Formats: sequence, C-alpha cells, structure tokens
Amino acid sequence: MAGIPGKVALVTGAGQGIGRGIALRLARDGADIAVVDIHEAAMKDVVAEIEALGRKAVFYNADIGNRNEVAAAIDHAESELGGFDIIVNNAGIAQVKPLSDVTPEEIDTIFRINLEGTLWGIQLAAAKFISRKQKGKIINACSIAGHEGYAMLGAYSATKFAVRGLTQAAAKEYASRGITVNAYCPGVVGTGMWKLIDSEFSKITGAPEGETYNKFVNGIALGRAETPDDVACLVSWLAGPDSDYVTGQAILIDGGMVYR
Repeated sequence: MAGIPGKVALVTGAGQGIGRGIALRLARDGADIAVVDIHEAAMKDVVAEIEALGRKAVFYNADIGNRNEVAAAIDHAESELGGFDIIVNNAGIAQVKPLSDVTPEEIDTIFRINLEGTLWGIQLAAAKFISRKQKGKIINACSIAGHEGYAMLGAYSATKFAVRGLTQAAAKEYASRGITVNAYCPGVVGTGMWKLIDSEFSKITGAPEGETYNKFVNGIALGRAETPDDVACLVSWLAGPDSDYVTGQAILIDGGMVYR
C-alpha cells in the first residue's frame, strides 16, 4: 500500500471540515487515526468512517489551547493505537471584525487556540517522538492569511503569520532529531468556517449572505472553491515519505489566490 501504512496519526479538529477530510485521507493512506476535537458526536461519526476503511481509530475530547489536554490526547493515541508518528495541528478558529473593535478577550481566545494550540502540539509531539527514539512528522494548519493580511480578518491573519514563523523555528530546532515541521495554507474552503466568515462579513458590510464567499471564490484562478479533499492531498504528501527532505515550509494550496 502506498502512503503511510502502519503509522499512527493524530489530527486535531478532526470532527468536521478540513480535519475530517485529512483524517479520512490519512486512513486511506494506511494510517491508524486518533481523532481529537471538542464535539464528541462528530468524532464518533468520523471514527466509524475510518473503521469502515479498515483502519483503527480512537477519539479524544480535548481543548487544544490547554497544554495538559493536548498531552493527554497524545498519550491516549500512543497507548490505544500502539505508536505515534504524525501530528496534524489542524484545529483553529476564525474571527471577522475590524481591528478597531477587537477586544482583549477575543484576542486572547484566538491566539490561545490558533497559536498556543499549535505550539503545544509541536512541543508535545516532538517530545513524544524523541522519547520513542524515532523520527516524526509535524504538520500545522496555516492559511493564505499567513502569507497576506486580510481586512476584517486582522487578528486571524496575525495568528496565521505567527504559525508560519513557529513552523520555521520548530523545523530548525528539531531537524537534527529527524523531525520535519511543515504547514499547509488553504484558501477558500467550502466548510462551516467559511460560512461563518461570510455571515460575519454580511453583518459588518451589509452585503447579502453568500456575496463575500462568492467574491473570494471568483478570484480563484482555477475557478472553484477548495474542498477538504484538496487540502488533504497536500497533507497526505507531507505525512508520507516523499516529503522527507522538506521542512520549515508553509505551502500554499489555494487554487491560485496568493502567489509567493
């Protein structure tokens, strides 16, 4: 089997959207999957889908902004699935708001989830790989907003620029241990997060619902919105052996929106 047969991968935010797509793709690649999210019913559904593919799966309810819960999720994956090889720090939240209106509480929340959650995933996964005396793959969720700041998405953009910097720093720190650290940077993905973004833009600008989403989609060179499977294809490659010589990269996968 091509891909990553026999490996164990943990995917955060795997109960829906991009995370679900990644979890299912890595299972099709031959990995056993630890599904981590805060929505138990959704996690159970994804576990059933993975098991239907013939792979093992477990779920763990964890707030990724809480370091202790991330550590517990990783330990649970290792003990229940018999190993630990890949982490996909996918979970995150968006915020649509003019910079003038962002509150201290809101900035604390989005940085705790998007940045601290990624940091704990990197830190604790690397520690687990090292304790197991093995190489490993760390894959982080970035965004086109980690390459270019967007109006009304200022706080979100700031967290994703930070994830990109963290990815580069971690790649340099852990390279000597055989641990690669990379990120994927989606554009406009047809998931619940983009429905929320569109709805919030509508409230702020008065645009009809759907107009902001369509405006962004119309700017995509390849002519369509992105799917979770599009993102999962890149993550599959980053998780597999063909990317073993790639580290510290935040790869754009947006159908042609941002060019670097």
